[in-house]
Amino acid sequence: MRKTESLYSGFVEEDASPLDLVRGKTRITIRLDDDVLDWFRGQANAAGGGNYQTLINNALREYVHQREEPLEEILRRVVREELSISRETGDKQP
Repeated sequence: MRKTESLYSGFVEEDASPLDLVRGKTRITIRLDDDVLDWFRGQANAAGGGNYQTLINNALREYVHQREEPLEEILRRVVREELSISRETGDKQP
């Protein structure tokens, strides 16, 4: 029986793979442009070290959150667009 120390909790798990220790994350292989990867590595080094992969994950998460427009904002945008079109065409809809 194999024992592995958890990196996060400090206790020993029996029959645990090192990949099982990080819950909520999926290991993938991805190809990134050298200059992009160099930039993230440079940012991690400038911050005193750390994991550039975390920086990439944070950047992707921020991008996703910015793309998620709340329903209220969508409705406001659509109403503004429709009012603008209505004014331009002279429609008098309620």
